[in-house]
Amino acid sequence: MTATTPRQARSVARLAAVQALYQMEAASAGVEAVIREFTEHRFDRDIEGSTLAQADEAFFGELVRGVVASQGEVDRAVVRRLASGWRLERLDATVRAILRAGAFELAHRADVPTEVVIDEYVELAKSFFEGPEPGFVNGALDAVAQDVRPG
Repeated sequence: MTATTPRQARSVARLAAVQALYQMEAASAGVEAVIREFTEHRFDRDIEGSTLAQADEAFFGELVRGVVASQGEVDRAVVRRLASGWRLERLDATVRAILRAGAFELAHRADVPTEVVIDEYVELAKSFFEGPEPGFVNGALDAVAQDVRPG
C-alpha cells in the first residue's frame, strides 16, 4: 500500500463523512453507530483487490459529530444562501450532506483555508454528479464562507 499524505487522508475522511451523513439521513441511524461502522468495517479495507487510501479517522469523527451537534446552525447557514423559496429538503440528499459537511468545516475549522474547504467539497460533488451540482455546491459554499468567515 502506498503512503497516504495528511491531505489525502483528510480528503478520504471528507468523502466518508458525506457518506456517513447520507447514511444517517437515509436510514435514520445514530451518529455513534455510523461512526463505529465506518471505523470497524470501511476504513483500511481491501475492496476488489485494492486497498483504499487511509482516512484521517479522528477528522472524520469530528466532521460527522460536528455536523450533527451543530445541524441547526449549519442548516441555517446553508438555507440563508439558497434561492428564495428553496428549502433544504428540496435538495438531493447527497448534495445536502456535502453542503452540511462543507458549511460545518467553514464555520468551525478556521485552520483549514476557505479555498481548500470549498475545493474539496466541489471535488466530492464531481465524484457523485456530472450535472450542475458541483457548480451549485461551489456557489453555495462560497456564499456560506462569506457569512461565516468575513474577510
